[in-house]
Amino acid sequence: MKKIFIIIISTFLNLNFLYADDRNSELNRLFNELKIKDQSSSLKIELKIWKIWSTHPNNDELTSMLSLGSDFVNNNQYPKAVETFTKVIEIDPSWAEAWNKRATVLYMMGEFEKSQNDIDEVLKLEKRHFGALAGQGLVNIKLENYEKAIMSYKEAMKIYPSMNSPKIMIKELEELIKKQSI
Repeated sequence: MKKIFIIIISTFLNLNFLYADDRNSELNRLFNELKIKDQSSSLKIELKIWKIWSTHPNNDELTSMLSLGSDFVNNNQYPKAVETFTKVIEIDPSWAEAWNKRATVLYMMGEFEKSQNDIDEVLKLEKRHFGALAGQGLVNIKLENYEKAIMSYKEAMKIYPSMNSPKIMIKELEELIKKQSI
């Protein structure tokens, strides 16, 4: 009995590793495509990336919890959303999207420093997270760190060249900086 249990556990773990490898391969492929596709194609690729990011690699319950937290955000129940995302992070601190979701809610609540701390965690786990980079731009605007905001948007554009918001925000920030220097 013990031997069968070990084989089942080993098989399960190997499947998770295979899934993680498949997930990473798929993300790598999508990010490569994101750099070369036009606007309409890149939006489809973006949605595929978000779907992968928002799906926990091996725990459906965490995926459901993340979705529940998003429902709280959509219903303006920010404290409940923070609580839910925090639980997910406590269970799996290596899931970048849980950190990203909480960073977003903290930003919406005006907790800009805390939001930035969570964005730092996202980018440690997934340096290509264009959503976190764009969010970091917004945080830095609120903190009046306009040059840092521009740097964040430029990083997002390296990853996702056809993303619209960085282009718009960089132009607005450069104009704002120019006006302030006059």
